[in-house]
Amino acid sequence: MEFHTYTLPNGIRGIHRQVKGNVARCALCVNAGSRDELPAEYGLAHFAEHAFFKGTARRKAWQVNCRLENLGGELNAFTTKEDTTLHATVLRGDFAKAAELIADIAFRSTFPDRELEKEREVIYDEINTYKDSPADLIYDTFEDLLFADSELGHNILGSKQSLKRQNGDSIRRFVDRTYTTDQMVFSTIGNLSPKAIEALAGRYFGEMPATVRGFDRQAPAPCEPFDRTVLKHTHQTHCIIGNRACGIDEKRRLPLSLAVNILGGPCANSRLNMTVREKYGLSYTVEANYTPYGDSGMVAIYFSSDHGHADRCCELIDRELHRLRTERLTARQLSMAKKQFIAQLAISMESNEGYMLGVGKSFLAHNEVDTMEAVYRKVEALTATELADAAAEVFEHTSRLIYK
Repeated sequence: MEFHTYTLPNGIRGIHRQVKGNVARCALCVNAGSRDELPAEYGLAHFAEHAFFKGTARRKAWQVNCRLENLGGELNAFTTKEDTTLHATVLRGDFAKAAELIADIAFRSTFPDRELEKEREVIYDEINTYKDSPADLIYDTFEDLLFADSELGHNILGSKQSLKRQNGDSIRRFVDRTYTTDQMVFSTIGNLSPKAIEALAGRYFGEMPATVRGFDRQAPAPCEPFDRTVLKHTHQTHCIIGNRACGIDEKRRLPLSLAVNILGGPCANSRLNMTVREKYGLSYTVEANYTPYGDSGMVAIYFSSDHGHADRCCELIDRELHRLRTERLTARQLSMAKKQFIAQLAISMESNEGYMLGVGKSFLAHNEVDTMEAVYRKVEALTATELADAAAEVFEHTSRLIYK
């Protein structure tokens, strides 16, 4: 069996894959992100992620930061719109220390205001850095417009104004409300037996009282297409063309993923790269991405170009979108696209860390995980009609945002 799964008495789920090697990894995946913030809490999920490293009932901040690093390991975290992950990488013999530390910061953090004042300034600097990068900032602005007036319609970092209002008490309230044991998965990978992993998880996570989430997420209401231009006085034009898309549990997710990969995936032979960059030389960067959420999703096509080339880039992208919607792939084209997609998935799973994080998130969302062989079979079963239909649903009417 590729995975071993279990559930602790308090509701925390676990998933483990035993692999050979001297390095072991673990992650606590929590189904709590920026979409779970109340209007007065924008930026709080990300602030809480930073705050977990600022001291616990057992450790000072410097002890948290040095615990694994002194052993040559790593401790890190990240926040998305729907989840927060605390993860660690260590030598196999130090795995118990990593599991204990993650449990300590997840359940015993004290969020001291003195430390939070310093960390607030760090996040201010992070916000400023983001604002200096229009290629990053435009994604957040586009998503804010696409999901306006919904839980997904604000960025993860928040604003300096909103962060000024947050303190240890507000972080504790947010964590108490959202970090419930029924919304957690402990994902692990390494050369340790399932029996040993389950015993360690029970020792460090099982003693926490069972808690259950007391609220439901609200699906975003429909939105009308928009076409916005924002004057940023940048050296280049930056543009996103996109739309809402299907959520993480919908069957259309897989054909849409393959269609987006054909259109503007990471390979140099994507349609947009071959047309906009290779054939006409109009842009250094042109790409397409699909981001699924629990009840919705977003497809975004991004490019940057000289100001005088932007309109031509948009025309070429519109032409490729029309082709994707209306022209069925030939059997040979479809076979090659599937082979490329499967190879990309296989290569991405060569990273044990990426594998662990992906499996943890999948188990958190679906309470099950397909083996890679099952995923490959699903990809192989896709038809040209399914791809065209998925593209037609998303790209028939698109929105556009331009920075220039």
